[in-house]
Amino acid sequence: MVSISRGMGDGFRQQIVLSGVGGQGILFLSRLLAEAAIAGGFPVLTSETHGMAQRGGVVVSHLKVGGFDSPLVRTGRADLLLVLKEENVALHREFLADGGALIVNAPVPSDAGPGVRVHAVDADALALSAGVPHAVNLILLGFALARIGGGAEGGFFCAAGEIREALSRRQGGSGPRLAASLSALDLGIAHGT
Repeated sequence: MVSISRGMGDGFRQQIVLSGVGGQGILFLSRLLAEAAIAGGFPVLTSETHGMAQRGGVVVSHLKVGGFDSPLVRTGRADLLLVLKEENVALHREFLADGGALIVNAPVPSDAGPGVRVHAVDADALALSAGVPHAVNLILLGFALARIGGGAEGGFFCAAGEIREALSRRQGGSGPRLAASLSALDLGIAHGT
């Protein structure tokens, strides 16, 4: 696992894999995290693989923050794996490094094997009960930020406030769409603490 702290400089490196299916907002999350990294002054590389179906096909995104030469995360190197579709744990678990964290949209934690910190939240149920079924991705991200932390060792390279700022920039700074997105992020945060 990488050592993360604010102002780390050139030696900072973090690898994240995001997995889901088409229509769940994996690419949106990847871009949101990339924008937060750029705003924080970090170099960032991303790569995306889209499934065969526009909706329902497997989508995986690789995000590298820090000094990397290639955008793809190699097997056994990811610090974090965010999975929006529980079935994808089996497909993408191999990317996680020993000591890595798996954050999964599931009612109960998945068995990811030894050496993996597993954190599960039923983001689908939370999104439905809050009336925002399209915001499962932001609920899972909020949960992950609260559960494993941001801007600290073993957590994300950024904190929730930096994601809020990136959301605001991405969605025009105000309005009902931004309010709904921030509410979904906060719902995840509330369930992660």
